Amino acid sequence: MSDAQTLIENRPPSVAALFLERVAATPDAEAYRYPVPPASGQGPDDWKSLTWAQAAERVYAIAAGLIELGVQPEERVALASTTRVEWLLADLGIMCAGAATTTIYPQTNADESVFILSDSESKVLVAENAEQLAKALGHRAELPDLHHVVVIDAEGVDTDDFVLTLAELERRGAAHLRQHPELIKERVGALTKDQLATLIYTSGTTGRPKGVRLPHDNWSYMAKAIAATGLIGPDDVQYLWLPLAHVFGKVLTSGQIEVGHVTAVDGRVDKIIENLPVVQPTYMAAVPRIFEKVYNGVAAKAREGGAAKYKIFQWAAGVAREYAKVTQDNFQRTGVRSAPAGLTAKHKIADALVYSKIREAFGGRLRACVSGSAALAPEIGYFFAGAGIHILEGYGLTESSAASFVNPGEAYRTGTVGKPLPGTEVRIAEDGEILLRGPGIMQGYHKLPDKTAEVLEPDGWFHTGDIGELSPDGYLRITDRKKDLIKTSGGKYIAPAEVEGQFKAVCPYVSNILVHGADRNYCTALIALEEEAILEWAKDNGLAGKSYAEVVAAPQTVELIDGYVQKLNQGLQRWQTIKKFRLLPRDLDVEHGEITPSLKLKRPVVERTYKHLIDEMYAGTREA
Repeated sequence: MSDAQTLIENRPPSVAALFLERVAATPDAEAYRYPVPPASGQGPDDWKSLTWAQAAERVYAIAAGLIELGVQPEERVALASTTRVEWLLADLGIMCAGAATTTIYPQTNADESVFILSDSESKVLVAENAEQLAKALGHRAELPDLHHVVVIDAEGVDTDDFVLTLAELERRGAAHLRQHPELIKERVGALTKDQLATLIYTSGTTGRPKGVRLPHDNWSYMAKAIAATGLIGPDDVQYLWLPLAHVFGKVLTSGQIEVGHVTAVDGRVDKIIENLPVVQPTYMAAVPRIFEKVYNGVAAKAREGGAAKYKIFQWAAGVAREYAKVTQDNFQRTGVRSAPAGLTAKHKIADALVYSKIREAFGGRLRACVSGSAALAPEIGYFFAGAGIHILEGYGLTESSAASFVNPGEAYRTGTVGKPLPGTEVRIAEDGEILLRGPGIMQGYHKLPDKTAEVLEPDGWFHTGDIGELSPDGYLRITDRKKDLIKTSGGKYIAPAEVEGQFKAVCPYVSNILVHGADRNYCTALIALEEEAILEWAKDNGLAGKSYAEVVAAPQTVELIDGYVQKLNQGLQRWQTIKKFRLLPRDLDVEHGEITPSLKLKRPVVERTYKHLIDEMYAGTREA
């Protein structure tokens, strides 16, 4: 048996147990780093740290406080907050109390928040602030199971028997621990691997979200399997900004506890660019949208610098892609990353002119980024790989605890999601669907046995709903969602995500794109542009001072984007080409329900909202 298998098979029943082990092993090592804004509101944030022992003191106080409120093992405690250090402490506190965390995105509206609180029968809600508290208070009559709300930021909040602050909960918990010093060890010691640890509601594209039941063993397995990959070590510094309500964010916390490295946590997306040079992470996880934004931002900045500067950028981008492809192919064949002398010389010049500045913007110490949640356009992946920002794509679902596949470090292959984590099995069904089995798979959907039976076979195989291909040496390539594959009226199958990804690599102004063509005789696209980039372009093209809606409606903007659509079409099969497109009057967003909080496109919602534009593009054509 390999060391990795031994590590995984001898895992403890819960991450709560791993946390106690971590605190005992390295109490004085730094665990978390978090920003404290200046009192004046002006100037840079001050970053503070918690050691594992200091974090444990707060975690145990939160756990004891919840127990004192009457929370029993496996009862749900909901958590509605942005990504911040208190989220991590509260989640660990909930697990150390033997309870289960129900995650709620802070952007979730009151109606859906109330549904999740009610369906999960959550006893306590940990709310970030007055805004999150109001969602529960406004519907208290519909939440008979909810006994208390704990508020992290108490500004503007009136406390009473129902509402208390996190500080008060910790005070009560600390007092309770003084009377029962062995309480946490007892609760954690009593945890079994099959007990519910986390209930994550998937944001469905239609209907109500489904609660995915993830027991303690899922997270314990994930922690050990991530450590077994060798991708992270105790000296790493992780920058964590992903929404912790999402399974991708949550899994990163498990791996960190097992390995014991530092995590700098700040969920403010608008602070990423400012924070990276301060935190200087060695690795971070992100979704493709972030890399697309960085790429488009770099391209737009080069364009602003004039024709010569933009030409240099385009040349450097081409060199980066070629260098990445050649070195990856050579590594695959020989085990050595090498390139011909001429290409290496060009790469060195491009590095001095362009790539080094990009790496500096990421903090200068970044060893790798992990990308998940959606497909990264290969051309964008190759660009960053050639620039020295190594993006390791991974794959998983909420139902498989997020991390089923990840690219193996130096042997990563752009355009694939890598190999399965140790202990996870994979097979491809006859229709191309990816099936998974292993310790990361959910118990089922909360109170939905029929829905569970639709995707989970009695022998443990989980139907992902994704279509993929396995290489002979075990690398997985996702081609599309099974339900998102579209078939034209001419009988040709098209993977819209593939075409959309290629367009994002071609057009530096795109924010979101939806390709449509099911049962039609040609493909069309709805395109939303990146507001900042297109308004910058507008200044130099006779549209200065115009609003976003006015700019996207202007003939010269349509002409600009048409040029990129034609460029895209040159690389597509005839039946994949985009014959017509429409620019949307605003970007797609979470608030309108068009993308999920993890930035995935909700196709049915977008197609319903903009049905008039789609109909317009097919008007006057005879559908075969």
